[in-house]
Amino acid sequence: MTTCPECDAEVIVDDDDLEEMEIGDPWDCGACGSRLRVAGLDPIEFESDDEDDEDDEEEEASTSEDAEEDDDFEDDDEDDDSNGGGDWDE
Repeated sequence: MTTCPECDAEVIVDDDDLEEMEIGDPWDCGACGSRLRVAGLDPIEFESDDEDDEDDEEEEASTSEDAEEDDDFEDDDEDDDSNGGGDWDE
């Protein structure tokens, strides 16, 4: 038996999972939903999986920056259309 490092709830690992478990494997806490990693096997220990959270945050930041760049590009196109649209008839 072991506990979640985030919420201190008991983490139950059944025998089948225990046989296949390796250090570094991901695990989800059933009580709080935290993403964990296996830190030790005898005894079973889990640690917070902060690395995945940081990767997700970096990916979200990158995605929102790309969206802002796309918005800027679209705004430039709209400005060009509204400012120069009548010049083509001349």
